Amino acid sequence: MRLSRYFLPVLKETPAEAQIVSHRYMLRAGMIKQASAGIYSWLPLGFKVLKNIENIVHEEQQRAGHIPMLMPTLQSADLWRESGRYDDYGQEMLRITDRHDRDMLYGPTNEELITDIFRSYVKSYKDLPLTLYHVQWKFRDEIRPRFGVMRGREFYMKDGYNFDLTKEDALHAYNRHLVSYLRTYERMGLQAIPMRADGGPIGGDYTHEFLVLAETGESEVFYDSEITDLKFGSREIDYDSVEQCQAVLEEFTSRYARTDETHDEAVFAQVPDDRRRTARGIEVGQIFYFGTKYSEAMGANVQGPDGKPVPVHMGSHGIGVSRLLGAIIEASHDDKGIIWPEGVTPFHCGIVNLKQGDEAADAACEALYASLAAMGLEPLYDDTNERAGGKFATMDLIGLPWRITVGPRGLKNGVVELTCRRTGNSEELSPEAALEKVGRIYGKVQA
Repeated sequence: MRLSRYFLPVLKETPAEAQIVSHRYMLRAGMIKQASAGIYSWLPLGFKVLKNIENIVHEEQQRAGHIPMLMPTLQSADLWRESGRYDDYGQEMLRITDRHDRDMLYGPTNEELITDIFRSYVKSYKDLPLTLYHVQWKFRDEIRPRFGVMRGREFYMKDGYNFDLTKEDALHAYNRHLVSYLRTYERMGLQAIPMRADGGPIGGDYTHEFLVLAETGESEVFYDSEITDLKFGSREIDYDSVEQCQAVLEEFTSRYARTDETHDEAVFAQVPDDRRRTARGIEVGQIFYFGTKYSEAMGANVQGPDGKPVPVHMGSHGIGVSRLLGAIIEASHDDKGIIWPEGVTPFHCGIVNLKQGDEAADAACEALYASLAAMGLEPLYDDTNERAGGKFATMDLIGLPWRITVGPRGLKNGVVELTCRRTGNSEELSPEAALEKVGRIYGKVQA
């Protein structure tokens, strides 16, 4: 993409309403614009990152054997009355009456709707196990929406639902989701720690939240510092293997890590002094096992092996796709702007032309632009007539991981400058060597 043809309305000043880093930088980088309290338009740069995050979520869900679908945002209140949650959910639920005086709601979650789909079509234990998921806009009418996309009213979320014959099968689905989430977050450059949590209005005896450590986190968290040394890495997991998934769960949950809601000071005191940590955390996902809570209330039964009807065991599993974008910025930024991990960056590499109109500089930039595109990468070429300082400030603000700077002086010596946004380190390389290094980083060139 050429910057001269892109829509990137960057701001030099920080809007007064922005209280935390992610909100400030998302507004300044032209990623979002507030439409009303807690509701945002996603501008092109923000939308690109949002879709990159969503794509990783889809890839990892399907790697784990989960099946994508899409449910509507508006739901019938009758389904929620069946489950008993319509009156219990509280004022966060936006209730609507249509022109025929039917009670509707803008869904904050989808347990009732997916259970209705399941009971309509699945009749036998032979059709189990089954996990369905979707990524969809949801709405919760927060009394005080704040912090940009971190606590808005409208948000983009992946929610998945497993249906199993037995508790043991359902707990395997729980473990499988935990494993897939660990891989998902690491691909986004995040360390999300699974912490024992409270079931809240969804319910369930087994539940873990995934939290990213950040100073601006809403939750106080308590953990054993050893957990921050754990990495999922590139290990291959057979998601059908109960033993492998259980082993990963035990590895990542055996050390103390809890939110303030479930914190137990007596248990925490058993962690060695030098490993006890207290911090703030941002919730980016949660998994639940809630047994037959919804299937019994709504008649979601299957015919068991003995021919008798059996209520299925269920769980739900959510990832805050839009919230993740803010969490990544909170975890990865400096005083100049965002620092995107390579896995979610809106553009793989920036190209800065220090002297637009110079024949040699223009030609070199065009060649770099074409070569990166030929590798299957998407560069952002700043071909504007902005001064060099302004170009660098924009590139730092929007946070592309790598930048190639091209100027007449360097070209006379046969070099361009390749800069790493995270470290700030620059090196002079030939254009060919710079291309090869960027290609290697993104797996487009063999090492």
